[in-house]
Amino acid sequence: MTAQLEIRHVSKVFGGVQAVNRVTFDVNQGELVSVIGPNGAGKTTVLNMISGFHHPDLGSIVFEGTDITGRAPSRIATLGVGRTFQNIALFRGMTVLDNLMLGRHVHMKTGVLAGMLYAGRTRREEVEHRRVVEDVIDFLEIEPLRKRVVGALPFGLQKRVELGRALAAHPKILLLDEPMGGMNVEEKEDMARFVLDVNDEWGTTVVLVEHDMGVVMDISQRVVVMDLGETIAEGTPVDVKANPLVIKAYLGGKTGAKTWAGRRGTGDRIDASTARRA
Repeated sequence: MTAQLEIRHVSKVFGGVQAVNRVTFDVNQGELVSVIGPNGAGKTTVLNMISGFHHPDLGSIVFEGTDITGRAPSRIATLGVGRTFQNIALFRGMTVLDNLMLGRHVHMKTGVLAGMLYAGRTRREEVEHRRVVEDVIDFLEIEPLRKRVVGALPFGLQKRVELGRALAAHPKILLLDEPMGGMNVEEKEDMARFVLDVNDEWGTTVVLVEHDMGVVMDISQRVVVMDLGETIAEGTPVDVKANPLVIKAYLGGKTGAKTWAGRRGTGDRIDASTARRA
């Protein structure tokens, strides 16, 4: 079976620093794959190369049979690659609804001139985009927030809105860069539930970069581990937890399941079976 996303020997250097070195892995249609590793391992750089914000110095990236290596982010987005960021990248002075409508821009066919000449077509297109956005609002349970200004929302809800903007484009594959960073336990449980439902109910492939090992080990189908810009392990969460290289590089030589759970800093775990919608 051909993978939906193929990353082959990609490398990236910034100012003489080897951020990523010949990284190779595949992501299959419908998978939920997590990419983990210590700070500075190169995880975000890999997501940036997939989505076109950085271009690999070496190697190739193929999405659904199309070589997207070096393409502009806008062109990659039109192929069905969605993205969220470590630092929230919303328009803080705009409403939740307006931010989500901006997520539909890759599907908008009528420009300003066309809108002036064909008002009926433009209205029909706007109604359809609004319907999609309302479905996302309902899915993420943010109906009361649609008219709220994003900058006035709590951090956890802003993260949810950013997820909504990515989902509004109906991506085939969703790249999530630390979607639970800075959240409390309750907010993380909500976000984990939404990520699982996007994968299960929508059938969207998910590539997740996340430092919360409780979340990663509970919801991932497969885990790719990076260290110092290279992949050092790949497999199921159970396999990865037992890998000596991972234990040494990521956990500082400590072993045992309690160590993984404790990386969250709370001792609480998010169980994939209870994170799903009731």
